[in-house]
Amino acid sequence: MKFNYTVLQRFISYVKIDTQSDGNSKNVPSTEKQKDLSKVLVSELLKMGVSDAHLDDKGYVYATIPSNSEKKVPIICFCSHVDTSPDCSGANVKPIIHKNYQGEDLVLPDDDSIVLKLSEHPDLINQIGNNIITASGTTLLGADNKAGVAEIMDAAYQLINNPEIKHGEIKILFTPDEEIGRGVDHVDIKKLNADFGYTIDGETLGSYEDETFSADGMQILIKGVSAHPGFAKGKMQSAIKIASKIIAALPKNRLSPESTHQKEGFVHPVNIQGQVENAEIDLIIRDFEDEKLKVYEDEVKNIALKILENYPGATLEFQITVQYRNMKKVIDKYPKITEYALKAIERSGIKPLKRSIRGGTDGSRLSFMGLPCPNIFAGEHAFHGKQEWVSEQDMQAAVRTIINLAMIWEEEA
Repeated sequence: MKFNYTVLQRFISYVKIDTQSDGNSKNVPSTEKQKDLSKVLVSELLKMGVSDAHLDDKGYVYATIPSNSEKKVPIICFCSHVDTSPDCSGANVKPIIHKNYQGEDLVLPDDDSIVLKLSEHPDLINQIGNNIITASGTTLLGADNKAGVAEIMDAAYQLINNPEIKHGEIKILFTPDEEIGRGVDHVDIKKLNADFGYTIDGETLGSYEDETFSADGMQILIKGVSAHPGFAKGKMQSAIKIASKIIAALPKNRLSPESTHQKEGFVHPVNIQGQVENAEIDLIIRDFEDEKLKVYEDEVKNIALKILENYPGATLEFQITVQYRNMKKVIDKYPKITEYALKAIERSGIKPLKRSIRGGTDGSRLSFMGLPCPNIFAGEHAFHGKQEWVSEQDMQAAVRTIINLAMIWEEEA
């Protein structure tokens, strides 16, 4: 079946809306501007005929495409997030379509120091002849995760306008604040009422991910001894200097993001702040095995306490926050979720790539909230930076995969 794809036009429209989230905000959602896109999505869904599409006060979009099958089909949810990363500006994004890519360097016009090179982006080798979308060089693009949003929206459009495609009831969920780890904090699972889900938030064409890091947050609170710097000899014990020494003593050739890959975990300081009397270090702890998180945390504690021995007047406090856990423990209980996803990718004319995510998705936590939810490719690359890109053809392939997945769940029911 051939489709009159709308995914590119939708994507270009969505990335122009600034939806950057803010980890320092206590609001829900963290930034009100995320709702600017969510309101557009609700309006478009209503125009398609998805009559229950709505935005709640927490910034979540819920919608239902009714079943057109006589069978009792499991209810499937497709989910993406509307926010973009705080790591790079998402304001005034100017998307550029580089048509018929032939392997050349892509120099972004608003900052010619930002260059996409084949040698640095190996997935570009599979894009010869395709249309590559980038930003202009001063912002991120927002393919993470507006590519997924646009793909779900186009798939909904195709299903509604091609009623001969049989499918069960389909739920659509768009979340805020995924990039700051709060994407499903306020999801109403009961209202969503889905049996299984898929986030559309992956990278390379054909990738399917049923495994994420397990993740903890670790906070080290340092209380030093303050004194007037002119009279501080033998008295001052600077919390800032203690914090600096702790960070400097962390492993460098192992257990750091810069020195690990594949299934290797890490310890990573993400924030440091303080004064002479008080300082705070925020770290993220990551591994695919839950048990290793405590091992890493104990190592950090031992490093910090060893340094503290040189500061007898200072004290340390450690706080551990559970962030999310490897969803594979849940996904493996429902083998059809993976079986049907891989079949849908193959049916779309793509070779499936089964991978593990060195990070997390909304699906990590949704899986433990009662909605088993692995991750399917959206085609996004080099996310969170000015070299972010996606191809039109990969987005179209993701649309086909979503549609095929809906069909396969109905066929197998």
